Amino acid sequence: MTLYRDTGVVLRVQKLGEADRIITLITRRHGKLRAVAKGIRRTSSRFGARLEPFCHVDVQCYTGRTLDVITQVETIDAFAPRLVDDYQRYTAGCAVLETAERLSAEEGEPVMRLYMLVAGCLRALSAGERDPSLLLDAFLMRAMAFAGWAPAVFECAKCGTPGPHQSFSVPAGGAVCPVCRPPGSASPAQDTFVLMDALMHGVWDTADQSTSSARREASGLVAAHLQWHLERQLRSLPLVERKSH
Repeated sequence: MTLYRDTGVVLRVQKLGEADRIITLITRRHGKLRAVAKGIRRTSSRFGARLEPFCHVDVQCYTGRTLDVITQVETIDAFAPRLVDDYQRYTAGCAVLETAERLSAEEGEPVMRLYMLVAGCLRALSAGERDPSLLLDAFLMRAMAFAGWAPAVFECAKCGTPGPHQSFSVPAGGAVCPVCRPPGSASPAQDTFVLMDALMHGVWDTADQSTSSARREASGLVAAHLQWHLERQLRSLPLVERKSH
């Protein structure tokens, strides 16, 4: 039996048998981790509510034959109470967790940067100081960069010609020049390109001053770009509440 410790964010929980749960976490050193929390559904469980989605925890596990087993849990950040009472923050948080699980497909592969992005976004969402939609889109842009799918924003995605350009094509990889523009490309406002660049690079003064129309358009392009590369829809994205400011 090998014991190890790690820090992680709980992405998902599933029932196992009558009293146990399988906990899926994204962790600092072990990437995506699926482990069993024995007896967690009993009222006497020592884990309590520390292994629920959005919880940022320090866990001790031992290696099992099929799934590892969680033996100790300590809370680092309890994000859930500050998210579940606010529908907009909660739905944005759910999209963060689902995206993280999809992007960390291989269990045991370190994904330190993605783990840091998830923890940082949940911390910002729970603080309640920024528009949850902007925080989500910033996370999605950076998560796509982690995966190698960052959309081109100013240079042409196909030939690299410097912009700004007038068109955006998801299949082509982002902004496209007039020569490379495929049929059916979108024609976003320049403000939308500026906002997407600000979200990618954390220029929050620019992002906070963006218009509602730029935010709506950027959200649509970011979601379309992500789901194109994932080759499937995210269940949580259509539920995200987008408010005008």
